[in-house]
Amino acid sequence: MVRWQPGTSGRLQAAALELFASNGYEQTTAAEIAQSVGLTERTFFRHFSDKREVLFHGQELMVDAFLAGLVAAPGEATPMELVAAALESAAELFPDERRGHSRLRQSVIEQNPALQERERHKMSVLAATLGDALRGRGIPEPAATLAAESATTVFGVSFTQWIGAGEQRSMVEIERTVLAELRNLTAARPAAKA
Repeated sequence: MVRWQPGTSGRLQAAALELFASNGYEQTTAAEIAQSVGLTERTFFRHFSDKREVLFHGQELMVDAFLAGLVAAPGEATPMELVAAALESAAELFPDERRGHSRLRQSVIEQNPALQERERHKMSVLAATLGDALRGRGIPEPAATLAAESATTVFGVSFTQWIGAGEQRSMVEIERTVLAELRNLTAARPAAKA
């Protein structure tokens, strides 16, 4: 019997991702994931409720990173400045050395509709949590909801670019560019001359 070892969750996550990528998500069982790192299926279920959660474990860390950015922002920050602060904080979870892992994880998600739905749910929870935090800072509606949804949209567009083939820019650099593009889209345009 294999005893518990530090880093078991991480080893299971790495093994699962490799197996999902090579064999397919549906074709890979929790028992196979556990066995690939010398553990039992029972041990797998002590760490994860099901094999899907291997891909989404740690979601709370991302939510916490976004919220930390909001908390650290100055009290007089505008909604979009709060969005920028939240995005910058969350970008710290995506260092360049994590890009390969993120690309592989996303490729697994893109091949399975149920995983795609779970990913959309994750972003919906993030937007709702950010909206609550913004309202807690005194941002009224609809600005709080628009800002929260903008944050998750900018993050999603940035993440897709960050994992793109050949992309070298940092996550924070991409987020700044995408946020600037959003600001350009929403900037007031001079009235057309008659």
